[in-house]
Amino acid sequence: MDGRRQLGEFLQTRRARLRPEDVGLAEHGDRRRVPGLRREELALLAGVSASYYARLEQGYSLNASAEVLDAIAGALALDDTERRHLHNLAGPRRRAGSRRPAPERLTPATRQLMAALGDVPVVVLGRRGDVLAWTRTGHALHAGHLGFGSPEDKGARPNMTRLVFTDAHTRELYPGWAAKARDVVGNLRLAAGQHPDDPLLASLIGELSMKSPEFAALWSDHRVRACDVGVYEMHHAIVGAMTLTQQTLHTEQGQRIVVATAEPDSASAHALQLLAQDVTAEVAPVRP
Repeated sequence: MDGRRQLGEFLQTRRARLRPEDVGLAEHGDRRRVPGLRREELALLAGVSASYYARLEQGYSLNASAEVLDAIAGALALDDTERRHLHNLAGPRRRAGSRRPAPERLTPATRQLMAALGDVPVVVLGRRGDVLAWTRTGHALHAGHLGFGSPEDKGARPNMTRLVFTDAHTRELYPGWAAKARDVVGNLRLAAGQHPDDPLLASLIGELSMKSPEFAALWSDHRVRACDVGVYEMHHAIVGAMTLTQQTLHTEQGQRIVVATAEPDSASAHALQLLAQDVTAEVAPVRP
């Protein structure tokens, strides 16, 4: 997961999606060998030299100032998420060294929050999308075919990205699977920019690129997306069709707490209640 390569490919793909007319440049009818803006055109728009921009895109300049990166982001018409991603890839943070991320653990505060949410479906994800914990209903909603205690096995935790692309149960759970897949990859791209020296993240990306052509195609697009709120159609094997909002809360440790909710008094809300009741009946002790 070479940081220089990530930076270069991200800039190239963002530049390729722009046409001269999109940014107010005159088109003289000359044939272009590659789609999108030329490097020198982008450099002109950003107010930097063509040679400097070329070195940045080739990964030879990882010390760009925030002002230069903002100018390039403006020229590329990046949105806020893409702009943050560019800063992660090319800003001064990249010079701090190759310190590997610390192991991920749930804090007492996160456990208290999960307990307070009761029957609400909750999944806690680490920076790579590993499932660190889930509530009983969260487990039943997302991966009831797996063991409830599987997140406790640090060497074999379920990974939400892996499930989306390689698990038949998860694919069937989302009738609009393609939208869910794009959101998951967009989030993983952000993680790759924030943690370029995480070997387990690099291994996950390599594994999925080999196993899933769909993942490989989405990954090569370099699209980033902070999907903190998503509305998904889901079809659960026990309670049927639901329309659920998945909202993400971020902890200080960089973990994501994903909470699933439904419109009050809707059919989807009633389906979630049935799922929670089913889980409660499953774990309730049998009285003599």
